[in-house]
Amino acid sequence: MAANDAIALLKADHRKVEELFEKYETARGKKADIAQKICLELTIHTKIEEEIFYPACREAGVESDMMDEANVEHDGAKALILELEKGSPDDEYYDAKVKVLSEEIKHHVKEEEQRGGIFSQAREAGLDLAELGRQLAARKKELQAEYEENGLPPPTLVTMKAPAAEARA
Repeated sequence: MAANDAIALLKADHRKVEELFEKYETARGKKADIAQKICLELTIHTKIEEEIFYPACREAGVESDMMDEANVEHDGAKALILELEKGSPDDEYYDAKVKVLSEEIKHHVKEEEQRGGIFSQAREAGLDLAELGRQLAARKKELQAEYEENGLPPPTLVTMKAPAAEARA
């Protein structure tokens, strides 16, 4: 597997976020900084998957139910990321939200990485993973710079409507 292979890049993102979740659980201080890094990494990761990787997978014939579930899982994560971005570790339920986000991401990662999952189907479909890897890396670098300069944008939900309270605000 090439270092710039799309799947290798996405798996490296998964490992990085898993490490950040572990750091958060054992942190005595700086929880807000760690949570912010988690939110940044996940926001970039979901964006590059939704813009580049998932459309390529769908076009190549990766099982649509699996792709739909992945998009719904992304939206669930985005909702929690928004809550974390608006809050602080001193808030009620903040640690619980980080924990639930961690569990959701573990489930999502398993579905992508397991045998017969999105990654193996993408590989079997004959996607040009080296070219996709280049596109993902370039977009990731671009988003990283943009978000570090301007902060995280409000999430764009793919599968869910904004809650009524949010729509009225």
